[in-house]
Amino acid sequence: MFNFDKNKKMTALEARAQAQYIAFSPFIFQATSALRELNILSSIDSAGKTGISASDITEQCQVSSYGVQVLLDFASSIGILIDTDGLYQLTKTGYFLQNDEMTRVNFEFNQHFCYEGLSELAQAIKTGKPAGLKVFGDWDTVYPALTSLPEKTSKSWFEFDHFYSDHAFDQALDIVFKDSPKVILDIGGNTGRWSLKCLNHDDQVKLVIMDLPQQLAVASENMERDGKTDRFTPYPCNMLDPEQQLYQGADTLWMSQFLDCFSPEEIISILQRTASMMKPGSKLYIMETFIDRQKFEAASFSLNATSLYFTCFANGNSRMYSSRELIGLIQKAGLVITQDICPVGLGHTLLVCEPIK
Repeated sequence: MFNFDKNKKMTALEARAQAQYIAFSPFIFQATSALRELNILSSIDSAGKTGISASDITEQCQVSSYGVQVLLDFASSIGILIDTDGLYQLTKTGYFLQNDEMTRVNFEFNQHFCYEGLSELAQAIKTGKPAGLKVFGDWDTVYPALTSLPEKTSKSWFEFDHFYSDHAFDQALDIVFKDSPKVILDIGGNTGRWSLKCLNHDDQVKLVIMDLPQQLAVASENMERDGKTDRFTPYPCNMLDPEQQLYQGADTLWMSQFLDCFSPEEIISILQRTASMMKPGSKLYIMETFIDRQKFEAASFSLNATSLYFTCFANGNSRMYSSRELIGLIQKAGLVITQDICPVGLGHTLLVCEPIK
């Protein structure tokens, strides 16, 4: 298995073995996908500590004995299964692949959205364009495409996007509402998930989502479904267009997992225009996951992998940032950070910003 401990000295034999894992990593992913799709992992999981034979798996899953055996052999060699005298059990890794919600969300995002287009990563690096996006159609960036993608693809993207922020929202609500906001501007609000949380949290607050028309259409549907249209205003806006008029009048501004969708130059431009429209006493809350503020190495690894999603699919020039880099951009844009709250949720940071007086 991969050794993420960079301080551990590896022998040449260990390093060469890890190189083989990398060389055959597409087989690892696709075999695991097949084990899940064919219900083989589920069958073994149900057997528990007793274990289950290949023939019983064949019968339960209605898969050929040949197909079952080649998958079992490979799964055993990559640490998903244990073969004890012909009875198969899940390892701890296998258990998480089958039962852990975070692993499921990450896996299905890569399976349904990323896998095919990632073959264009080198081209995306060369051109600074999201070359992998062409597997879904002719789009300049992923964001206008999200509501037009195949259902399974779109579902996996939104589940990935929502999973991490959802774990931070409740804690963030308590922080934001300490100041009793009256009008919150949700910049890049997407489907309105945070806005709905706010509207349900406080029956007086009003929400404005400023985003692309495609996202606002979905957000408006969600607001109507939840009966919140009386306190919700959609405001169509492309934040990359410096000529567009931004919404005026909010006392609280919110950006959740938004700035990582842009290049450093674009971030400075967005924040400068945001700062220029902020009223005296208003605050901007920026919630992000920083690669250098994660408790676990696997979290930093996942965020660095997500940067390649931005390269290959999102827009070709954005990434997951370190705290040092993004804080530097915030300061260059003319904002001062008055609070730096970490951790929030599973690994987010919440930065509270005000314009420099």
